Parts: sequence; C-alpha cells; structure tokens
Amino acid sequence: MASERDVFEISGPLHLTAVDWTDVDHRRAVAACMVQGVYIMQRDRQENRQGADALAPPWWQFFSFGIQSLLIDDADSSIFGAIFRFNPKPDPSCSTLSTPSTPSHIIAFRGTVTKGDAFSRDLQLDLHFVKNVLHQSSRSETAIQAVRSVVASGSQNVWLTGHSLGAAIALLTGKTMAKNGVYVESHLFNPPYVSPPIENIKNKKVKHGIRIASSFVTAGLAVAVKAKKAHQQRSIALENSFSKLASWVPCLYVNPRDHICSEYIGYFQHRRKMEGIGAGGVERLAAQHSVVGLFMDAIGKESHEPLHLLPSANVTVNLSPASDLKEAHGVHQWWRCDQQLESRTYRS
Repeated sequence: MASERDVFEISGPLHLTAVDWTDVDHRRAVAACMVQGVYIMQRDRQENRQGADALAPPWWQFFSFGIQSLLIDDADSSIFGAIFRFNPKPDPSCSTLSTPSTPSHIIAFRGTVTKGDAFSRDLQLDLHFVKNVLHQSSRSETAIQAVRSVVASGSQNVWLTGHSLGAAIALLTGKTMAKNGVYVESHLFNPPYVSPPIENIKNKKVKHGIRIASSFVTAGLAVAVKAKKAHQQRSIALENSFSKLASWVPCLYVNPRDHICSEYIGYFQHRRKMEGIGAGGVERLAAQHSVVGLFMDAIGKESHEPLHLLPSANVTVNLSPASDLKEAHGVHQWWRCDQQLESRTYRS
C-alpha cells in the first residue's frame, strides 16, 4: 500500500493554487516537489504502478511541468533524476503562466531510497560521497551531461535541485558548470556534509573555539603545502577555481537537527565570525581547503576538491521542531507553509 506522503492530493502543497515565481517560498516548494516526483517515479517503477495507478505525475503536473527525459543509472536501471520542462496552460487565468522568473527546465535528483532494488546502488554512492569520489560515478557523469545538454540547447532560466544524495549530485553538477562560467540556479535540500558533528555542541564558546582552531590549522597546512614548489601550480589553480565559484550562489536548505547537513550552518556562520575578529584572511584560505586534501597533497597524492567548499550560498535554516532525524532530513518539510525558516546570504 502506498504511503500517504506519496499522494499529492494528501501531502502536496495544495495551498499553491497560484504560483508566484518571484516568491522565495513558492520557488522552494516547487523545487522540492520536483524532487519528490523523482522519488515517487522510482517507487512507481519498483511497485509496477503504471498509467492511472502511477502516483508521481501530479507532483509536477500541478505546476504545469512535463517530463522531457528521465535520468537512468546504468548500473541498476533505477530512475535517479528527471528533466522537467515547463508547459504553460493556454488558459490566461491559469496561475502557472510563464513569466520572466519561471524556470524553463528543472533538473531534479532524488536521494537514497531505503527499499527496493535501488538501495544497494544508492548506498554505494553514499560511500562514494564520504570518500570524496562521487565525481567518478557514472550517475554524476550522466547528471553533468544532462545539464550541459539543456544549457547548450539555449534554454533560459534552468534550475538544478536535489535532496540528500541528490543534492550532492546537484551540487557537484552546479560547481562544474560554475567553474566554466555557467551559473545555474540551484535549490539543494539537506545536502550532506562530511564532518565531525561540531554544530551539535551546545556550548557556543567551545564550538566557536574548535572552529577557530580548525581554521588556523587548515590555513597553516595550506601555507606549508603551497611552499612546496611541486604543488604551487595546483594551489594557484585551486584558488582560481574557488574565485570562479564566488559568483554562483546556490540555495542550501538545512535543518539543525539533521546531522547529515547541519554543519553547513556552522561552516558559513564561522566565516562571518572570523571576519569579525579580524581573521578573515585566515578563514578565506582555510575555506578553500580540507585537512584531508592537504594531507594527500603533502604525501604527493592527488585529491579532489570536497563538495562542501563553497565561497557563496543562500542558507535557509528550518528552526521548527522535528520529532526525529527522519523528519529533520525529509524533503517534505520544504514545501510546508507552517515552518519557521530563517535565511541568510553569504558571499565571499
């Protein structure tokens, strides 16, 4: 039996009878619903729900989108993403008429499914993320190629969105495009961040002290590694790459009770605090590196840039109470209209 959360008429944002594409809450809700649509397409596939029995279509049709193409993982044939195309209705009184703020395409990626034949592949990719080798997966390559194809077709106002593992894939794709001068609007829900759970420390002084120490250690290691002539060229390339990303401002949606993504809160808040105590230069250097990456450089092994290294972002924090991790990590919270949200934009 299908979960009520899969049924749009029960759990969807039915309050959005008139979508205002300039409203940040509406934009967030639509992006989250597209991700939910991908999740349910995979569940429809697993449970062989077809035609009138399929539960996924209302999640995008309600907003006048149609499927342009599905993104299929070649390892297990699961649906991990979709390219949605806006198809405005001819009725001039319709709430979803195209405006300059309306996305022409939304490319959405689901996260890990815990049931069915896709779980083992999703878990493998979760481990790829932890080991910082997600960029080597065929799923990431397919995602990047899909976005490049849509952008190359001349489509304007393309959005990227994803949840959890899907947010990591969207983040990797967005960073790849930004480094080539193409800035795609991105809505990333509960993006994973591999780090000790510093954000969960209740004592603010202890938490801030740990972050300051970490910044000075990371910056010191960066200076030491850059001093080695063999790594100077790579260090310069990394700095240039980081500066290119500064103009790209993805929207990150995080919950402080979700340890999978909560460290993004401290990552950006700490940068502002370091500038406040006159250590902005140290933090800017530390923000471009990870300790693991610097260690790999020091021993002569190439490392890939960690996904969480971002110079700029708009961070929205859900301050509403969550009963457990499942609720705090769920994508459903991001289309509800009864949440207490706080947003702040950080720019490098």
